Amino acid sequence: MLLSPTTALLLFALAAPIALLVLYSFWTQSGFNVDTQPTLVQYATVFTREGYRTLFLRSVAISSVVTLVTVALAYPIAYFVAFRVQRAKFTWLLLLTIPFWTSYLLRVFAWKVILGFNGVINSGLISLGLISRPLEFLLYNPTAVVVTMAHTYAAFAILPIYVSLEKIDRSLLEAAADLGDGPFRRFMRVTLPLSLPGIIGAAVLIFVPTTGDYVTPSLVGGSDGVMIANLIQVQFGRVNNWPLGAALAISSMAAVGIIAVSVTQAARLAVARIR
Repeated sequence: MLLSPTTALLLFALAAPIALLVLYSFWTQSGFNVDTQPTLVQYATVFTREGYRTLFLRSVAISSVVTLVTVALAYPIAYFVAFRVQRAKFTWLLLLTIPFWTSYLLRVFAWKVILGFNGVINSGLISLGLISRPLEFLLYNPTAVVVTMAHTYAAFAILPIYVSLEKIDRSLLEAAADLGDGPFRRFMRVTLPLSLPGIIGAAVLIFVPTTGDYVTPSLVGGSDGVMIANLIQVQFGRVNNWPLGAALAISSMAAVGIIAVSVTQAARLAVARIR
């Protein structure tokens, strides 16, 4: 009885929309007419059309790069706060998360201004005399998508890694030092292995939502930075083919789930062997 309100909310807000998507994916649509006879035509289209596979693989590649870049940049920050900051750690964490109090859309637009043809970077380089004309390759490409996503999802990496580092028993580092390990060996043999759960959690928190992001690619990606979520949005919006959009969404969710679980299990096995 105590859990029933929460359970009802989860069923209504999470399970019901996914169930509706699954139901739609087995239908067919012609114009405004929807045939509710169950069929696998939409899934056959998804798996046999090369353009869809290419777009999904591009999405996974971009999300993987975003995950690696974000975790690599977030780890030193989390390490500094966990090990070097002695007082007011909460204040440091608060300062790190202040940029993320603004709207996600505003942060994406800010990067569009920074990377734009007449943006901050181009204007600064021209004023310094380093270039004679604006650089066109900064915007509307996969690199712009990676840079923008790496910033917008940074908090999702910093906080889990910080929590994992904060839980490390400092006496283990002291014992390693007493046994003759230098700073680098202590980090590789103690700190890094014990912080891997936080790294894994951060990677999952970044990889899964970035694969399904369509706002950032549509604003800064251009034709080369389009991802699978943009195609799904087009199917539900302009094309008005909900069954195909639902099949694309369900297939992408399943594929991303399989990838995330596989990588997580492999990382856990690696952690277990290290320990």
